Amino acid sequence: MMKLVRKLDAVSSCLIAAPLALAACAQPAPDPSPTASPTERVGAAAAPRDDPATTAAIEDRYLGRWVGVEGMFLNVARRAGGGTALEMQWDLDHRGTFTGSITTEGLRFMRNGVAEVAVPGNGDQTGLKWLAGKKDCLIVKPGEGYCRT
Repeated sequence: MMKLVRKLDAVSSCLIAAPLALAACAQPAPDPSPTASPTERVGAAAAPRDDPATTAAIEDRYLGRWVGVEGMFLNVARRAGGGTALEMQWDLDHRGTFTGSITTEGLRFMRNGVAEVAVPGNGDQTGLKWLAGKKDCLIVKPGEGYCRT
């Protein structure tokens, strides 16, 4: 009789232990701690220095007069202290001068508290029918663009 009780205890222990073991296996694995990427382990490479001749050529591309529609224009000139000076008429009622800089993204400037970027494009990309077909343009936003004459 004692042997039977021991067998029943062993069987009941297994019946209780088996579901617990399976439940433990069903738990999601803990997230491993994040490891550093190869770049983070080695350190980011130093940014290459711009070649002054290349930088000047890029700046020269933006300098000069750009013409929009209905009297709109953009004049870009070098500033003595660095950067650019912009004189522009961007719609029928608004005219102003702003400081800017030429970056890899384009001609950056602040106009009335809004950061703007004039990017190279063509007349078709301006969305203005009077500039359609032009090849050398700067686009500030849809409906505002200026092209070389």
